[in-house]
Amino acid sequence: MKGLLTRAAVSGEELEMIYLDNKGNISQRRIKVLSVYDESFRTYCYVRRQQRTFKICNVLSMGPVRSVRRGA
Repeated sequence: MKGLLTRAAVSGEELEMIYLDNKGNISQRRIKVLSVYDESFRTYCYVRRQQRTFKICNVLSMGPVRSVRRGA
């Protein structure tokens, strides 16, 4: 997980994440990783349109943004 976050921070690649917050709510977000720490990471969250900090242990799933194919 940290490797993916670090690579995304260096390359500027956008990621999709499914996240479980401390209240038990699950959300899907599109993010750009700004920095990675021991137990958390700082992002720009396109859903909230602001910088956010997330706990690595609360990430349920994460991967590259999938492009949508149109007109196939």
